[in-house]
Amino acid sequence: MGKTYKLTISLLLLTNILWSQSIHEKIDNAVKHLLADSSMKHALLGLCVVNSNNNEVVYDINAEIGLAPASCQKIFTSIAAMDILGHDYRFKTELGYNGVIKNGELNGNLFLIGYGDPTLGSWRFNETKDSVVLNKWMHEIKNIGIKKINGNVYLDNSKFSFNPIPGGWIWDDIGNYYGAGHWGLNWHENQYDLVLQPGKNVGDETKIIRTVPVLQVNSFPNFITTGKNGSGDNGYIYSSPYSVFNFAEGTIPQQEKEFIISGSISSSAYQYSSLLEKKLNESSISISGKIKSSEEILLNKNLLPQSSIIFYKHYSPSLDSVNYYFLKRSINLYGEALIKTMAYEKTGFGNTDSGIAIIKKYWQVRGIEKSALHMMDGSGLSPQNRVTANALVTALQYAKTKTWYPSFYFDMPEYNQMKLKSGSINGARSFAGYHTAKDGISYTMAIIVNNYDGPSVAIVNKMFLILNELK
Repeated sequence: MGKTYKLTISLLLLTNILWSQSIHEKIDNAVKHLLADSSMKHALLGLCVVNSNNNEVVYDINAEIGLAPASCQKIFTSIAAMDILGHDYRFKTELGYNGVIKNGELNGNLFLIGYGDPTLGSWRFNETKDSVVLNKWMHEIKNIGIKKINGNVYLDNSKFSFNPIPGGWIWDDIGNYYGAGHWGLNWHENQYDLVLQPGKNVGDETKIIRTVPVLQVNSFPNFITTGKNGSGDNGYIYSSPYSVFNFAEGTIPQQEKEFIISGSISSSAYQYSSLLEKKLNESSISISGKIKSSEEILLNKNLLPQSSIIFYKHYSPSLDSVNYYFLKRSINLYGEALIKTMAYEKTGFGNTDSGIAIIKKYWQVRGIEKSALHMMDGSGLSPQNRVTANALVTALQYAKTKTWYPSFYFDMPEYNQMKLKSGSINGARSFAGYHTAKDGISYTMAIIVNNYDGPSVAIVNKMFLILNELK
């Protein structure tokens, strides 16, 4: 090897070292600036940045400290689901019956059997819209010759846990759309819109105009008042699973038009009962019995009748399509569906605790210690979740090795001109993802701030000042 060649190699290595030091120093200066900010006096920062190509650590601080990740937790759920279930996995829902069909009459019972599909009746896909799904079901019922049901219609939720809400979710959240529970049978993302008419003056009472879809509740006390024009949505809905009592409080802004806040349906079975009864009547299919849910049967300690013949299977869009909305729109319901479905596919019963155990074991095999993932749910809504910045980066780096990575990368949202999943709950902000700098160097990163003081938008802008050093 010639002297000139050796000198060239040495200069390249020296340049790389100086470059790395420069990036490290720039990030370090930005970190020190953030930590000196008054909003961080009682806060904790976790940061991990690696070179995406060789996994070398560019910068880290508190990268092994467990912090509340908010929706960045969805990264662990998303990647595990794509691997365990498969990127082309489809949720199913079955229509079946027992008894005999003769002369247009079913002398037996009809069954709607749920396997956790969170997209049934969702407006996000053409094939899942409520009218499309219901019309298809009615067509299939008539197609096998049923015009009258001399029995009951059973809504079978039994393959998933009776409790739709993960442990650790708080009262302020579970009545609102982002706190919707998950059952074996779900509808319209278990969400409804509460349509309100604000008053003319600040402090005036508001009036409930309607709910969409029509909500099956006995009462709905409304304590929401009118706020200042432009004050935004500060209204909250309070409810609990299986409850027929909801109430709302807070404020909505002055405006002439109606104002909408969205809540969570407290029981999918209640909604299905009304929905199916109406649709069957419209389709001229009569029922001599009742529409009953598996919860109703099991609570009375009776055995749930079983279907003997499955005559139709409805399938959801593929998981990579569902994952797009899970990450891009941060739909918590989808995360809880994935956690429970991984449990169902592995054990035959879908519940949160089993799903979390599966996902923690999955990541342990791939280099993330169980103690680095204290998970209460699949979506990050629980403030009791704790994960490390290093664990987030490890997961993101693993995703890059998979054949489905291009789809996963496409599904990631964009913030600060970077591919970043964001997270936000009270006192916690987080970002994790990928970025390729102008010089062509690719980075994988995670940044979490807990217990900051001041408005969320201010701390986000300060976090971006650190990430901007990677541009």
